[in-house]
Amino acid sequence: MGRDSAPFGRGSDHERLAFLHAPDATLILADRVILRASLRVEAVFGWRPDELEGQSIRLLYPGQSDYEVIGARARKALQERPVYHDERFMQRKDGQVVWMEGSGAALDRTDPQRFAIWTYRPADRKAGLFDPLTAAEKRIARYLVNGFTSKEIALALSCSHRTVEVHRANMIRKMQVRNSFELVRKLLMAPEPGEQAKGG
Repeated sequence: MGRDSAPFGRGSDHERLAFLHAPDATLILADRVILRASLRVEAVFGWRPDELEGQSIRLLYPGQSDYEVIGARARKALQERPVYHDERFMQRKDGQVVWMEGSGAALDRTDPQRFAIWTYRPADRKAGLFDPLTAAEKRIARYLVNGFTSKEIALALSCSHRTVEVHRANMIRKMQVRNSFELVRKLLMAPEPGEQAKGG
């Protein structure tokens, strides 16, 4: 293999193999800079591991707002619990924006971004819930379920706050709910019985 790594300095070949061939795209980050990337990263993001190593993880986000808001939310969550799960937009090498499940763990809970392990996999299981919505509404809906405000969504999508509010009103009507709280709750409903069993 020939891929020695500082994080595995005292580890065995088995540990290096387990990391390299992990079933999900796996990254080792230090202050949000990619130190190591598993082989699965290429299938998920289109980048070879060596192309990502040494780069800021900002490269995998479609916009600066996504990078900042999701980073701040994950940092706060990892100060409160050992593992954090979410779903978010990320960007492949070819520019395609994809909906991704992310799971992270920090080695130092007092400073979660100092050294962290993250895994990613494409998340398509909720697609059926978004069928009645237009492409623009689907995009906004996926930000809503991650707790983005209308202002944050407008910034991420380079549109006006008013545009987001109009789409939100249309979604409330189409999804046959009474308000934004019920809309988010319905969008978060799992279509498959075992969906809550994330991670491992």
